Amino acid sequence: MKPLLAVDGDSFAHRSYHALPKSIRRADGGPAGLLTGVGNLLVRLWEEESPRAILVAWDTLTVPTYRHLELESYQGGREFDTELLDQLDLAPQLVEAMGLANGKGDGFEADDFLAAAVAHEEAREGLTLVASGDRDMYQLASERTTILQPQRGGGALARIGPPEVREIYGVEPKQVPDFIALRGDPSDKIPGARGVGAKTAADLLSRYDDLEAALADGRFAAEAEALRLYRRIAKMDAAAPLPPLEDQRPTWGRAAELTDKWGLRRLSERLTALEAASSS
Repeated sequence: MKPLLAVDGDSFAHRSYHALPKSIRRADGGPAGLLTGVGNLLVRLWEEESPRAILVAWDTLTVPTYRHLELESYQGGREFDTELLDQLDLAPQLVEAMGLANGKGDGFEADDFLAAAVAHEEAREGLTLVASGDRDMYQLASERTTILQPQRGGGALARIGPPEVREIYGVEPKQVPDFIALRGDPSDKIPGARGVGAKTAADLLSRYDDLEAALADGRFAAEAEALRLYRRIAKMDAAAPLPPLEDQRPTWGRAAELTDKWGLRRLSERLTALEAASSS
């Protein structure tokens, strides 16, 4: 059975933007390192994983989500370079030209579309690969869902299932939102419980099935409502509206034309070769 591949577009876009030279430019002089990185990543994933379809999920930066509305500090202080934002606007066009699917919508984050994709595929008893550099994805790991995670120094993507989540965090995948609520998440500005780090959070969740059980036992009484909020923010929303996810046949030729127009010669040549190979 071929898996559905759900890709955290923003995660890999940011990695590409910071890793690739800023000297990579489009024909109009605009930046192109992010676009080059994302394009090559999607080709690599298609070739290595042979998925039945690819969904690329994106944040919507211009409209706040319920997370931003309910927790004022959520993702506070984040500022993005103009050249990064320029390419984030164009990246979904590249995905569409490749014949792949985009997940993006007001009020939802990329994470939510990934969760929705997993729920969709598990409902049809299919397999899902979730590619992301974000450990929040560990909550999606199951017998049918594997997380693909880039490693320092490059190379093959690590494959994270329930055993690896238990090894890394000391909790079950379903407990990851509780773990984040207790430990906090500095990158998203989720405070967590006072005085609780990763080890204490894991120890608590080995004694209690979830945050609610700990609260019911009288733990963190003064922080109960705040911790419930943190958990709600950490949990992905599988109700995000998905595009159709039928089996795909990539349109590498269309993508080659777009990247040639952008002046990305090497990527365009790679896509042209893929189109020729798929047509032979």
